[in-house]
Amino acid sequence: MTPVNPPDRINDFALKIATVNGTGSASANTLLMKSIFRSGIPVMGKNYFPSNIQGLPTWYEIRVSRDGYVARSGQVDLMVCMNAETYARDIREVASGGYVLYDSSWPRPALLQRGDVTVLGAPLARMCNENFDGVRTRILMKNICYAGVLAALLDLDLTRIRELLGETYAKKPALIEANMRAIQLGYDYAKTHLPCPLPLRVAPMNETAGHLMIDGNTAAALGCVYAGATVAAWYPITPSTSLMDAFKGFADKARVDQETGRANYAFIQAEDELAAIGMVLGANWNGARSFTSTSGPGLSLMNEFLGLAYYAEIPAVIFDVQRVGPSTGMPTRTQQCDLMEAAYASHGDTKHVCLYPANPEECFYMAVQAFDLAERLQTPVIVLLDLDIGMNDWMCRPLDWDDSYQPDRGKVLGREALENIPKFHRYIDPDEDGIPYRTFPGVHPKGAYFTRGSGHTELGTYTEDAAEYQKVIDRLTRKFETAKRYVPVAIVSGPGHAHGAIVSIGSCDGAVREALDVLALRGVQLDYLRVRGFPFGEDVEKFLAEHDLIYVVEQNRDAQLKSLLTLETRVEKAKLRSLLHYSGLPVSSAFIVDGVLADLAEDHRARAGALR
Repeated sequence: MTPVNPPDRINDFALKIATVNGTGSASANTLLMKSIFRSGIPVMGKNYFPSNIQGLPTWYEIRVSRDGYVARSGQVDLMVCMNAETYARDIREVASGGYVLYDSSWPRPALLQRGDVTVLGAPLARMCNENFDGVRTRILMKNICYAGVLAALLDLDLTRIRELLGETYAKKPALIEANMRAIQLGYDYAKTHLPCPLPLRVAPMNETAGHLMIDGNTAAALGCVYAGATVAAWYPITPSTSLMDAFKGFADKARVDQETGRANYAFIQAEDELAAIGMVLGANWNGARSFTSTSGPGLSLMNEFLGLAYYAEIPAVIFDVQRVGPSTGMPTRTQQCDLMEAAYASHGDTKHVCLYPANPEECFYMAVQAFDLAERLQTPVIVLLDLDIGMNDWMCRPLDWDDSYQPDRGKVLGREALENIPKFHRYIDPDEDGIPYRTFPGVHPKGAYFTRGSGHTELGTYTEDAAEYQKVIDRLTRKFETAKRYVPVAIVSGPGHAHGAIVSIGSCDGAVREALDVLALRGVQLDYLRVRGFPFGEDVEKFLAEHDLIYVVEQNRDAQLKSLLTLETRVEKAKLRSLLHYSGLPVSSAFIVDGVLADLAEDHRARAGALR
């Protein structure tokens, strides 16, 4: 079969690169993605890497989208096959009419099994063996060499690639020249022997001006600095470690006394996650803004202390960068499987405020909101991003740093206020919003109190009396109702009159927005609500009440967002239909489109059968 190549697809295609972990492919892939971004073209890069150090398969997916879509499309137009172990699965993924690039230094008959794709070969290993010395260098340069071939096939500007190399290796000029030499080898070979450029190619645009590329962990760390955080305690766990690494890097610049050179922050690697959250609570109780980052297994270990913080009313901020579970699961794959755990963490009756960013930009702003909410409400606040947001680079608008920002410390009585009251009681609620007043240690003798995780009265004294205990617990319920006014409101879009709707959360947002556009072209109009905070406010209640058919899109097996909506709102359960994606890869727009259309078709068949 002769492949029928697609018409020109300028700035509208997806390519995927299959390599072996530990061979330096990450640098080449990032270089390609950023060179497209520097060309003014909206682009997305997603890294699917194993949890070992090296040797296992890894993939990198680049979506070029002139329309600015940031999710996986569900289609691969160009596959770069650099790992013999995965040839069979890689070739299956290529769309009919697509392209396959491989290292033709050796015969690869397995890549010639499909007649509806075009196979392109370049002798990458042979060229690198002839031009570089040393086994390790040749392996590394081979991956840089394929970047040169792709630059020619896609019509990328080599000047821009050299510019990026110069920025990356500014202090190592020898590396710049070696990498550029490998890129030129691949580029020249492709120009001479391959059809350049392909119908899938790039052309400069101006759609990325004023934007930046940043990952969610880095953006969240910067938000912590902006919010005034001075204490970070943690235990390393994938995929949250880079958040703490970034915070330390920022704090080393922004939290050091210019005269003495002494650090004005504490950065503590604890012996485990339980110790880390304990340190965070101690620092927050003492008046510092403190936080930790973790993932699902770490959040599980923190549960007991989260219950203490909820009941003793100690602020804390926790970033949960979700990965695939249960147990150790797949540490380097993405999911949204901690929604229920975070909302109800710890034994007993506990409910926690949660924030759900959808991209790195929101990670920055929600980091600040998390600290303000934690102190305003005197409770833990859990920010749930995921590996896709946390560790992948996203195209974002510039982050707005407002020098006039003042942290919201909430209801804190200072020295003067304490002097002017007869007596201070920690858990009394004079404003009837569920939030009592607190004090910082050492401010005034009147401000002293016992911080109790055991049964206590509103005066702060120990109790096992049923009525006294219940009074405090009921006030905490009232506080949770108050929180509904403070959490970020949901984002609503769509025609506003549709019979059906989609409700989603977090990193599903890009895929949902693209799916809505595709569905509209097919005559299916849906409204869209993206939940951004828990507890759910009246805005969520209103949206759910206004629609008769609601698709809940989320990335877990057990419909955790749907469960939370059913438990915490007045929605009729029969309205909600789940579209569940839990493979560990980010959800694609195609998955949502196919799911909605299949469900609507089934409804149509059921109605037709009933009429018969």
